[in-house]
Parts: sequence; structure tokens; C-alpha cells
Amino acid sequence: MAKTRPVKVVAVTGGKGGVGKTNVSVNLATALSRMGQEVMLFDADLGLANVDVALGLSPKLNLSHVLSGDASLDEVLVEAPGGFTIVPASSGTQRMAELTAAEHAGLIRCFSELQRDVDVLLVDTAAGISESVVSFVRACRELVIVACNEPSSITDAYALIKVLNRYGVERFHLVANRVRSRREGQMLHQKLSVATERFLDLNLDFIGAIPEDDRLRRAVQKQQPVVETYPNSPSARAFNDLARRIDAWPTPSGATGNLEFFVERLIEYSSMGGEVT
Repeated sequence: MAKTRPVKVVAVTGGKGGVGKTNVSVNLATALSRMGQEVMLFDADLGLANVDVALGLSPKLNLSHVLSGDASLDEVLVEAPGGFTIVPASSGTQRMAELTAAEHAGLIRCFSELQRDVDVLLVDTAAGISESVVSFVRACRELVIVACNEPSSITDAYALIKVLNRYGVERFHLVANRVRSRREGQMLHQKLSVATERFLDLNLDFIGAIPEDDRLRRAVQKQQPVVETYPNSPSARAFNDLARRIDAWPTPSGATGNLEFFVERLIEYSSMGGEVT
């Protein structure tokens, strides 16, 4: 059945706020959906959720209702105009921003109970190095760091990579956002990768650059993904290229032994010898 299929789980995060990670998540979700993937976008900035705002949605239920026992995870899901599903969090709720490690683990385990077909789960985390960011990132197989070509963004991105690496995270991919050219994005990557290779002994994979684009700003103001609103714009083409890169990543074939999103599907898939029924 569909729920035995392994899910490709990708965290999207950033060292500081304002680098555009939610916009990257929303456009990636839309682009992957347009490629025929069943995509779910989890708004994991639990206390300051804004995926729904970015898409002009007003969910009646969110993760706070799941934690209170008033709704199941299936019941809070919202269908987005771009053809994907959203797991909405709440905004301005201090309680949601202060969940314990056990509560974070409980939320991650909830995803194994979902009764729907999912190919890709994008986890849009909060910015920074909070406990929730660490918990959610560690439960993902791949991590996309969004950074801008600004000293504070680069410094904070390195700090985030350093902290996550201490917790055993090893696979890091960089998206350079709001750059004037791909070359500028590559230079940003070089600045970060010199430090990660020298001091952390890890490779930082450069997977794309999103250019400064007036049509992207207009799409944000309209609360719409630029890949839908202005599909021929430079930023939309860059998001589609990024989606193709991520789509080419291998789907996990077994569990690691750590707490992961959809871990039961991985275990069942492994027990069946890698065959989906």
C-alpha cells in the first residue's frame, strides 16, 4: 500500500531569520508537486508559523490542537493551492515554542500514523539553534541550509552547521538566496565551505542559487509561489532547477536506528526486501 512507501525527508533551515527559508520551502513544495510528486510541507516553526501566511491560508486547526488531543494529525492537514499538503503550526503561541524534547519526539512519531500517500516531506524549521531545530533536523535525512551573501547570515549559517554536526548531522546542502548571480552564490558557498572543511572536516554541497528578482517580491506580496505566478521568471527557473536536484536524491532504503519522520515505513520497506506493494 502507499503507506509502506519510503518518504524522502528534507529539512529547510537557516542560521538566522529573514534569509527566505519559508519562501524557499513553499516554492520547492510547489515545484516538486508540479513534477508529479506527492509533497507535504511541515511548518516546524511551531511558535511563529508563517507557511499559511505565505500562501494566504487561514487554517482552522493546527499542531496545537494535535498536542492538546483535540485533533489528529490527519485532521489538521490543509491542501495548498500549489497541489501539496501543509501541516500548519500556530503563530504567537509561547507554549508551542517551548515544547519539551519528549513532545518534539511525539510530533515526529505522529507522522507515521498518517494514512496518505507522501513522496517528499519538507520540514520548514525555525531559524537558529533551538532545541526544536535540532530535534527536527536530526529526524530528517537531508538538510538544506538557506543563506544570503551577508556577513551575519554566513556567520550564523556556520554556527548552525557546527552545532548540528555535534549532534551527528553530516549531510549539508547550501542554497544561496537573493544573490545577483550564480557566481555570487558560488562565492558564498566557497566562504562557508572553506570554514566547514577546515574546522569541521565536512563537505558542504552547493545545490543552487536563487537570484534577486522583482517578480519574486511581487509573488510574496500576493501570497503566492513565484513558480506558479511568474513561471518564466529567473527565480522560478532557479526553484525548478533546485527541485530537480532534490528529486534526483535517492529515496532512503532503510532505517538508521535514530528517531526519524515516517520511520515505520522505512522499517516495513526494509522488512519487505525493498519492494513496495
